[in-house]
Amino acid sequence: MALKFRKMHGLGNDFVVLDVRDGKMNVGPDLARALADRRRGVGCDQVMVMEPPKTPGTDIFMRIYNPDGSEAGACGNGTRCVAKVLMEESGKAACVIETVSGILPANKADGGLVTVDMGAPRTAWNEIPLSEERDTLHLGIGDGDTLSDPVAINMGNPHCVFFVNNVEELSIEHLGPSVERHAMFPQRTNVEFAQVISPTKIRMRVWERGTGVTQACGSGACATAAAALRRGLIGRDVEVVLDGGSLFFHIREDDGHILMTGAATDVFAGEMAA
Repeated sequence: MALKFRKMHGLGNDFVVLDVRDGKMNVGPDLARALADRRRGVGCDQVMVMEPPKTPGTDIFMRIYNPDGSEAGACGNGTRCVAKVLMEESGKAACVIETVSGILPANKADGGLVTVDMGAPRTAWNEIPLSEERDTLHLGIGDGDTLSDPVAINMGNPHCVFFVNNVEELSIEHLGPSVERHAMFPQRTNVEFAQVISPTKIRMRVWERGTGVTQACGSGACATAAAALRRGLIGRDVEVVLDGGSLFFHIREDDGHILMTGAATDVFAGEMAA
């Protein structure tokens, strides 16, 4: 049986998008791992699965798999890609996507970009979650030298944001794994390394939980913007520059929701033996 897919990326953060709304195919961890394999499969940072909607008023339920077969609760770049698929399909300028972490409205933006309402960040220690009660604004973990005192944020998945003097000098391939699996994070964590350039611009690199280094991470950029605002380092409008390009954020004052705007790009469509 041929499995049809669509390969897409958001700033180099790449995805295999599957549409299983017809109920003819079940996607689980084993298939996700096979698809994500860059030598024997299609290759991607995450597999995005479009399932039938579960909640009235939503267009689809979106399930997210990491390359190791684990499920992710949120993926901002992947959400923009799936939103683009849905809006092209319907001819409408907006759509509503449901995930295990919540409902994400999306709409077309200027210049062919897509905006997603990523919701409000969660900041309580048990919402991250952490293994013990801590001040999430000053977590107090790190090596005390290169990395120290990060901010913990949940944007549908856990994030640990370190503010550093020069992000380009860091070997995040070596720093990321130990933080991801730190005992403070019972569900592991995504790890962001951020350098504040100005009150309206941040340079960020990321180690993604279950994936490793990626060109961009939408939820991670959201977490970084939220953490920087909590620390008083930026205003409510900020550009986050990732290895793959820039994402643009507005953090609403009334409800704290984070609006993320960025590109969603098609690469190719194809079929793979399932």
